[in-house]
Amino acid sequence: MEKQLRQSQKLEAIGTLAGGIAHDFNNLLTIIIGNAQLALMNVIKDESLRKQMGEIKKAGNKAASLTRQLLAFSRRQIIKPQVLDLNEEIKEMEKMLKRTIGEDIEFQTILGHELWKVYADSGQINHVIINMVVNARDAISACADSEAGRPQGGKLTVKTANAYLDENYFSDRGIKEMPGPYVMLAVSDTGIGMDKEIREHIFEPFFTTKDVDKGTGLGLSTVYGIVKQNKGFIWVYSEPGQGSTFSVYLPKMNVDTEPEEKEQTFVDELCGSETVLIVEDDEGLLKLVQNVLQGCGYRVLSAENGEKALRVGKEHEGQIDLMITDVVMPKMGGREAADRLQPLYPQMKVLYMSGYTDNAIVHHGVLESGLNFLEKPFTPECLARKVREVLDKEQRK
Repeated sequence: MEKQLRQSQKLEAIGTLAGGIAHDFNNLLTIIIGNAQLALMNVIKDESLRKQMGEIKKAGNKAASLTRQLLAFSRRQIIKPQVLDLNEEIKEMEKMLKRTIGEDIEFQTILGHELWKVYADSGQINHVIINMVVNARDAISACADSEAGRPQGGKLTVKTANAYLDENYFSDRGIKEMPGPYVMLAVSDTGIGMDKEIREHIFEPFFTTKDVDKGTGLGLSTVYGIVKQNKGFIWVYSEPGQGSTFSVYLPKMNVDTEPEEKEQTFVDELCGSETVLIVEDDEGLLKLVQNVLQGCGYRVLSAENGEKALRVGKEHEGQIDLMITDVVMPKMGGREAADRLQPLYPQMKVLYMSGYTDNAIVHHGVLESGLNFLEKPFTPECLARKVREVLDKEQRK
């Protein structure tokens, strides 16, 4: 129990650190990506400069993707289910996975043709893939260590396929699931394998066959939880000395196509003339949001924390239509400031934004039903669209 407690505390400390770093990164990335997009909109004739700004924006987007992976590791990511193509998720992660397993292990992907879509959170799916691949890598390494004279290396395969599973499939395996169409994601290795006793415990929290300092025993239990949360199941086949295959099955999403992402541009429908109060303790991000909304025609008030927001609200003459506020700030958080300003402006709508996506946000109530939330990093177009959406949605009530 003492060893398990130490493992839990170690993981929690790492997760807290990762979540805090990701919060600061998200603030910086919002500024970088946002200003790059604004510059692209203003640079029309200079093609060379446009190309350079485009590269800055592209690098910012890649950094944002890395930050999402950091948040997935710390399990502090807001869960946002969406229509996903698992083949595309694997292709985007392939380079990182190859670096993770090392050059001595042969890495292969077998991606199913015309793979069905699934409805799941991208960060969670990436977390599942990373955990299963790392687990397979360690099994291959353990196999080499256990057999004297055996060379390092092995083979690791990631495979996807469409599968229709009937009642017989589930009854033969003694599990209770819904028959129907599923998308399979399988990770196979030529590693040390497992006997029946180990297989029965692999998804239990803190269970690990690794040395105390080399494993937390939470990787596969996290995978199991994510898969079940997404209404799927996981099946394991393994024999000692014969390697292992972990097969994840996620329900098919009932859509045939996914809308293509288009280059984001501002249009007249995103503009407005309402008064907006912005509350943000990061000066660079505050200026970015001001510039975006002023460019859209809004009248903008600003404050660097909740206490200053109260003073601005009390001194302002006229209506405040929308308050955009960070959640966690020094002196006074965004939720408290909004609650205290609401009696002065009963018609004021509130849009919360944050780079934190952990329990701190839940504690501040931002994830409660009916509250509007914008996750950092965001683009100027995304900000303008969300502002318009919140104002219009409330007005139609």
